[in-house]
Amino acid sequence: MAALNRILMVDDDGDIRTIAHLSLTAVGGFTVELCGSGAEAIQKAAPFNPDLILLDVMMPGMDGPTTLKELRGNPALAQTPVVFMTAKVQPQEIAQLLACGAMDVLAKPFDPMALPDTLNRIWAAH
Repeated sequence: MAALNRILMVDDDGDIRTIAHLSLTAVGGFTVELCGSGAEAIQKAAPFNPDLILLDVMMPGMDGPTTLKELRGNPALAQTPVVFMTAKVQPQEIAQLLACGAMDVLAKPFDPMALPDTLNRIWAAH
């Protein structure tokens, strides 16, 4: 499997986008494209060609699972791994997100210093 390099990060919270971007680029050395909504992710995902999509679950308009379903409809993104981020990490909620086709689920708030290693570990395990 190729190394994890390009990450599309989708979150409606600007502060979380800023922290994640700093973490993923400065600490992780990844190339990152930020999106503030599911609709923006659908627009930017295929041209950006991410290795991994980091996707917030609760967003206004189009939530994470709906965004994932839309992304999967694009043949260029049908196999792109997705990791959900959510504050709701009860076992049944995690099971539902994994059933949507996610590779893994990360709890919010996340540790910015550990986020790149966590994503690399998830990437290596799949």
